[in-house]
Amino acid sequence: MDPVSMVVGAVIAVVGFVTGRLVTGRQSRAALEQERRSEQARAVHSGAQSPQPLCGCGHHLVFHDPQTKKCQTQVVIPGRWTGQPGSTYKKCMCQGYRGPIPLDEYYAPDLLEGDGL
Repeated sequence: MDPVSMVVGAVIAVVGFVTGRLVTGRQSRAALEQERRSEQARAVHSGAQSPQPLCGCGHHLVFHDPQTKKCQTQVVIPGRWTGQPGSTYKKCMCQGYRGPIPLDEYYAPDLLEGDGL
C-alpha cells in the first residue's frame, strides 16, 4: 500500500466520523427541544383538568368492580400477535385497582339556613 492511499482513506474516515457526529448531535438536540416543548404544552393544558384516577392497567376507576377491585373491561389482542387473521378480545388481567384514590365527596348543609345572616 502506498502512503497516499492510506492518507486519503484516513481523511475519508475522519470526515465521515465528524459528519456523523454533527448530524446526530443536531438531530438529538432537535428531538430534545421538541420533547421539551411538548412537555411544556402538556403541563399548561393539563393544569385545567382534574387528575384522573387511572389504574396501572390504563383503565379508569369506573371500570373496576367496587367490591373486588378487579378490572371488568375487555382488551383487544391484535391477530398478528396470536397468528389469527382477526383481533380477539380478552378480559383485562388486572387483579385490583392500583391508582390514586379520589377523595370522597360529602354533602354539607348550608350554614346560613336561608335567613341571610
